[in-house]
Amino acid sequence: MKDGTSSESRRLKARVAGIFYAVTIMTGAYGLFAGHSNPWGHLANLVAGAAYLAVTALLYDLLRPINNSLSLLAAFFSVVGVASGDDGFFFFGFYCLLVGFLIYRSSFFPRIIGALMAVAGLALLTNATTSLVSPELANSLSRITTAFDGLGEISLTLWLLVFGVNVSRWQEHTNASSAPQTLPYNAAR
Repeated sequence: MKDGTSSESRRLKARVAGIFYAVTIMTGAYGLFAGHSNPWGHLANLVAGAAYLAVTALLYDLLRPINNSLSLLAAFFSVVGVASGDDGFFFFGFYCLLVGFLIYRSSFFPRIIGALMAVAGLALLTNATTSLVSPELANSLSRITTAFDGLGEISLTLWLLVFGVNVSRWQEHTNASSAPQTLPYNAAR
């Protein structure tokens, strides 16, 4: 009975992450187009930031069996990105890159989602660094980088909403990460 509850809990957690991710995308897009001078745009950005923090916490928990340190580092970049407001895309780039790597290494999400998230991270980093060097070039590249970012993050969102996680494979990773690490006989010498 406990395994069934745990399985449903993981699947629910993944789907809740998908809901918060969808809220982030919708309110973030509205806030971006409405602008900060519009009070509704400002409110939408605040909601997007809060929802992204929820996504961060939920994905941290789901991905920590793969590598707890990298999952925590990804969460750190996300929190700094939310705190940075409009200047946070650089940090979101690292977040998406690390989450993409962790998803790619997992067996409970499709590898293609991990690759798309890594590409999303590279797109965000490209846009953020290009805007420092040449705002005109960043502006001309922004449609391309936004498309790659959208492809990765929307793919992950849809996967979370529709499928959640493969709970049996998630449990395998959890069991493997909590098993005591032993050295081979020759390495102990």
